[in-house]
Amino acid sequence: MRRLMNIAPSRTSSLLLGLLPLAAILVLYVAASIARLAANPTDKLLSSFAAMGDVLNRYALHADPRTGEVLLWSDTFASLERLALGLATMIGLVAGIALGVIPLVRAGLGTAVAIVAVVPPTAILPILFIVFGLGETSKVALIVIGVTPFLIRDLAIQGQALPIEQNVKAQSLGASSWQYIIRVALPQLLPRLIEGVRLSLGPAWLFLIAAEAIAAESGLGYRIFLVRRYLAMMSSFHMSRGSR
Repeated sequence: MRRLMNIAPSRTSSLLLGLLPLAAILVLYVAASIARLAANPTDKLLSSFAAMGDVLNRYALHADPRTGEVLLWSDTFASLERLALGLATMIGLVAGIALGVIPLVRAGLGTAVAIVAVVPPTAILPILFIVFGLGETSKVALIVIGVTPFLIRDLAIQGQALPIEQNVKAQSLGASSWQYIIRVALPQLLPRLIEGVRLSLGPAWLFLIAAEAIAAESGLGYRIFLVRRYLAMMSSFHMSRGSR
């Protein structure tokens, strides 16, 4: 008797099984869109594919008459630029290795990093706006505060987990602390840093969207907030007409 956990699908079956949930979501969306548009042809919540294609064509291929920029690409570039600045990998790498390898640094900064890591970054967003203003600095600082403590703690744990035999052998061969960090610890921690940055991309996007929605004049979060406000205005307009 074959156990379920030992049944591995073929490559074709894996592809079909992966597409099945996406197809189900697509069918549900089309059905819900048709129902809403039948009740209200001007509904914007579940637009038809034709309406979405028209909006995509307007925002991705044509320049905005007011700014002269193609809004989709200019907003995407603005958000990616802030995201790249906020993912302070060098700060996380240096501080993480120091905490993981040097006991004096771990004793002095370990508690502070642990406390900062559990503070919700969005909770201090108003403070960042007060301290840094409404410009780019506050948005980048939010991403740094939200992501860097996680990277530092993760690298510090990995640094502490390095085999003690490597440290003993390096010192037996006359290696200094700096040489041990560069030649032994760093090559083993760099893959973990890359993995940590990959895992941090999701939270970093959430922090960025939150900051752009509150105070920005460009970016994907800013554009999402404008659409949300537009939908709220349209909903209020239709409700007022229906009550008359």
